[in-house]
Amino acid sequence: MHRVVLSLGGNVGDRLALIRKALELLVREMKLLHASQIYETAAWGGNSEAAFLNQVLVLHTSMDAESTLDFIQEIENRLGRKRVLKWGDRTMDIDILYFDNSIIQTDRLQVPHRLMLSRNFILIPLAEILPEEQHPVNKLTHRELLERCEDRLTVRPVSDG
Repeated sequence: MHRVVLSLGGNVGDRLALIRKALELLVREMKLLHASQIYETAAWGGNSEAAFLNQVLVLHTSMDAESTLDFIQEIENRLGRKRVLKWGDRTMDIDILYFDNSIIQTDRLQVPHRLMLSRNFILIPLAEILPEEQHPVNKLTHRELLERCEDRLTVRPVSDG
């Protein structure tokens, strides 16, 4: 079994229902180990307008990293994801933050997620559920990474997940 850490987020439609539906679809093939609270944050990246809901999950899977990517992209599509504009509005975005302690650099997949260190909507839930776990590249804990993060967008809990 592999341990995968995923970030879920969306800002279109019934955001809370979509996060819950994504979780429901994920656990059909994976075992849920931990779920952060669900957080609301202002749009990040400049091409979105509405606030996002985000959550981080830790799961076990028998799939390899590429198969996991295929699986989560199927869920995104099923939940109405349209890939029109980078960092644009979307119903569901599921990112692989970690896959075991692997460092993966392919055309399709970069793990650990290359932008997670600059996003407090990722680091806050990571620090909540895995505070002392170290990033496999820079060896800082999630708590330390959050303290160093320069992202100042407001991230507030909206549900206990």
